[in-house]
Amino acid sequence: MARVNANAERVLELMHALSSELLPAVDVALTDHRRGLHWRGEVVALPDVRGALARLKLPLAAYAGVELALYTTEDQITLTPSLELYLYGRSDRWSYILLGKGLMESESLPVDRERIVGSLSPAPELASAIDQMVERLSLQPVEE
Repeated sequence: MARVNANAERVLELMHALSSELLPAVDVALTDHRRGLHWRGEVVALPDVRGALARLKLPLAAYAGVELALYTTEDQITLTPSLELYLYGRSDRWSYILLGKGLMESESLPVDRERIVGSLSPAPELASAIDQMVERLSLQPVEE
């Protein structure tokens, strides 16, 4: 597992760039914590996911509050509601990829950013971008 600490824009740029390292089709899990809505998609074309993610970056950097996971049987990239990036893999390849992107390995991690909890204020621009992503990727609602 690797955890990436950076500002919101850098984390989202890295997620977009690192997603290119996944298989050509991924599973997607998306949660909008403001509205309490969850969606999933299986075997979604990676280019479609990356395109949708590119359109979501700006409103997501501004408002946060969304959890997004892209995963295969071998790897997973997860963005937390507080815009922290986690990478999981069955091998140590993420370490080499992150080092190649100019990130430094650290034994001690900085203190966690403030966690997003409780009710979040409405963000219509983000909600619209999420709805467009859900539609473009044909994600299905998930009941809790």
